[in-house]
Amino acid sequence: MLLNKSWILIVFLISLTSYRPAEWNRFTITGKAQGTTYNIVYYGKDSVVTKGMIDQKLMQLDSSLSLYKSYSKINQFNNSEKGTILDDHLLTVVKKSLIINKDTNGLFDITVYPLVEAWGFGKTKNKNVPNDSIIHSAQKCVGNDLIELKGNYLSKKNPCVKIDLDGIAQGYSVDILADLLDKNDINDYVVELGGEIRVKGDKKPSGEKMKIGIESPSEDEFETQPFNEIIKLNKGAITTSGSYRKFYESNGHKITHIINPKTGYPQDNELISVTVYAEDAITADAYDNALMLMGLEKALDFVEKRKNLAAYFIYKSNSGTISKKASSEFLKLKNN
Repeated sequence: MLLNKSWILIVFLISLTSYRPAEWNRFTITGKAQGTTYNIVYYGKDSVVTKGMIDQKLMQLDSSLSLYKSYSKINQFNNSEKGTILDDHLLTVVKKSLIINKDTNGLFDITVYPLVEAWGFGKTKNKNVPNDSIIHSAQKCVGNDLIELKGNYLSKKNPCVKIDLDGIAQGYSVDILADLLDKNDINDYVVELGGEIRVKGDKKPSGEKMKIGIESPSEDEFETQPFNEIIKLNKGAITTSGSYRKFYESNGHKITHIINPKTGYPQDNELISVTVYAEDAITADAYDNALMLMGLEKALDFVEKRKNLAAYFIYKSNSGTISKKASSEFLKLKNN
């Protein structure tokens, strides 16, 4: 299974309709995968997509992208001296990662795994804060300049280079499940995996848009409270990255899982969470961590310059209160 993005701050909210004509049925599929849970709701005449079909897709994804499967393609690369041939899933995710790395000036970097391990958020968990020497050593193994993709072969310039797809793989998995529904002529659905969501169509027979709830932290930014924002969608994807769902404390300091590959240290700015809207989940998922590392002002400016993104920020103001800010496109989503 993939690393659990349990810090994700969103769930989908779909209410049952008291009456449905015979031509519309509501089908729900739930289960566990990738260290978390999944929930799929779709509307149609027949249950053409089953739990078995969903689980088979998720097992295929694990065989490619999971750090927790010793035989996976990602582990074959990580354990190699020089690199390996990628399967279709890993190739797609790596290609997208390289694009986002360039667009974010290196803040999204799949080679960050040596730093993730150093800070205790890898497969082996620990709460020992690394010293500067350990961080400096790990950084020698981090950087997109240390990998090269030619065709379907990903090479590494140093055997210590390891990749971590935790910041993009669940979004990609959501897209793969959505694609499965599309190929079976299902046009109204919500796919949710570990809090990452993709929506298409609307509720039947009412025609209402799907509702997405965004969870908000309390005045203590490392605690949560019920959903304080709800948006309605009939297409697109929503993902969230937050600093207060996966962390540990050391000498009174909160150490979050969001590691800056350029500095080697965890995120340390006013942002508490970033919710991103994009056309597909792989895109939204890839950008949310990078936006967290930018800080509010730079992240908002970054999003406003890109037509394919919208974002909602929760942050701690200078006065210590929890505040919120939305990009102009996200405000349109809230008000539609």
